[in-house]
Amino acid sequence: MKKKSEKESSSEVLSKLEGLGRDMLKEIDVGEAPTFECLLRSRGNILFDESLGYIKLGEKRETRTFLNVGQAKKFMQTVAVASKCKKFLKEDSHTSIRGLFYQLKFTLGDSVDEDLFSEQSESNPLVEDLEVALDVKREDLNLNTDRKGVVAGNLVLKDKFGGATDEIDCSKQGRSGWMIPSDVDNGMDFVSVDADYVLVVEKDALWQRLNEDKFWKKENCVLITPKGQSSRGCRRLIRRLADKKLPVYCFTDCDAWGWYIYWAIKTGSMNLAYLGSDIATPEARFIGVTMRDIVDYDFLGKLTIKTKDVDLKRAEEMLTYPWITAHKEWVEELKTVLATKKKIEQDALQGPRLSFVGEYVREKLEKKNFLP
Repeated sequence: MKKKSEKESSSEVLSKLEGLGRDMLKEIDVGEAPTFECLLRSRGNILFDESLGYIKLGEKRETRTFLNVGQAKKFMQTVAVASKCKKFLKEDSHTSIRGLFYQLKFTLGDSVDEDLFSEQSESNPLVEDLEVALDVKREDLNLNTDRKGVVAGNLVLKDKFGGATDEIDCSKQGRSGWMIPSDVDNGMDFVSVDADYVLVVEKDALWQRLNEDKFWKKENCVLITPKGQSSRGCRRLIRRLADKKLPVYCFTDCDAWGWYIYWAIKTGSMNLAYLGSDIATPEARFIGVTMRDIVDYDFLGKLTIKTKDVDLKRAEEMLTYPWITAHKEWVEELKTVLATKKKIEQDALQGPRLSFVGEYVREKLEKKNFLP
């Protein structure tokens, strides 16, 4: 991905939005109905590109026409969202997709008893349509998502936001770490990255345990927790660190949910297939926790938890994904869960002693004992 400055990025996105409007005006000028076209985001157009290692959209397209009775309102809503995003860019102001919804929640006129948008569920997909049609991220449209995820380590960032420039040293953020924003591209640059690898820890509690032990300092790594499923900003930061040639290792619960967190980081996810290479890190590797660990670490056998039906259903679902079943090791892990009906939380590694969590990760890395 070509690096762009904040000013160039905003200018480029503004140009794309204006180009979208000009194309519609040209259609009107020649007596044609204005249209909006983008790649289809349905399940049937989501593909796994084995050569690239991530999930992406196919080539099927959909066209929205203003003069089609069934599409007229959605077309108008799409134009309204684009127009409002252009305004945000020109004002250099940011809001959430919830804020965007309220900006557009108004009636269509005194004689029309209908709102432009009644629910946020109407506006959210249109933001995604614009991302796809313009080949931008919603953050490029000055739309933020919730901040989620924390980082610590020898990583120094320069962050330009709200008219100010701040230098953030992630090794000096104390017990709380640095909260990862939704936009880690526009106005944020790496000043220095002095680390050997990135460790992504599913749970905040385990991140805190490793942070208290200064694991990132002793092992010279960047320590990240997405606090569960990774947000767009968190996945994008991991991708950017991988672009710095840092190996990425993931550490989650031993169940289908924890493993899916890993796969969303590695290959991307179906609901964000249109972001493709921007958020996927195919080179990521999985440290654990694995079903094999029950054999390798005796104490874990006494700390397993019985799976619920929803856990088993998720495991069965994952066995239908070609990007997972291409790896026999993962097929074995999932089938073992289904057969034993057991799972293990990463917190169980604190069983022998609190510091064992760090010892476990260190041993896995030293022995290169991880899954693809």
